[in-house]
Amino acid sequence: MTLAETRPAPAFWSASRRRRYLVYAAVGICLVSLGELARWSDDHALLVNATTSLPNWAFLIDRKGMPQRGDFIFFEPPSGPLLARHFGAHPQPFGKIVYGVGGDRITRQGRLFSVDGKPVALAKPATRFGEPLALGPTGIIPRGCYFVGTPHRDSFDSRYAAIGWVCRPRIIGVGRAIL
Repeated sequence: MTLAETRPAPAFWSASRRRRYLVYAAVGICLVSLGELARWSDDHALLVNATTSLPNWAFLIDRKGMPQRGDFIFFEPPSGPLLARHFGAHPQPFGKIVYGVGGDRITRQGRLFSVDGKPVALAKPATRFGEPLALGPTGIIPRGCYFVGTPHRDSFDSRYAAIGWVCRPRIIGVGRAIL
């Protein structure tokens, strides 16, 4: 009998082989997870609200969601001198609540805006720096556009011409408050 014949065969799942396969499995799980996270991030985002116009400070954004009345939406504000003076040349996305959807009628009595006869927002005559604020649009909201605002008295939203209707091309997504 030779020495090789008397030695027991090594166990298939030796400690070193087990470690190696665990490392392979961990790398595989990480790669799959990163792929799923990348796919998820194509349609979603996390947004932190730095203003007091909305009651929450963290939102999960669904980029493919269709806004409904009462939803939080986030959008790119239009460019203009008033926005640039107050929010900079490249302002962060705005977050507001959808008060009116395509087909709703926006009316105004004085500075009080209503959606289908229900009062939703009172417009201020001037900014906090005394600049006059032109009033936003009235009439039937076009399809794919929204009248947005917040209950905050200083909210810069659809009640002012500088924002106006918020239409689909500017919308980043529908938000869900998470914090």
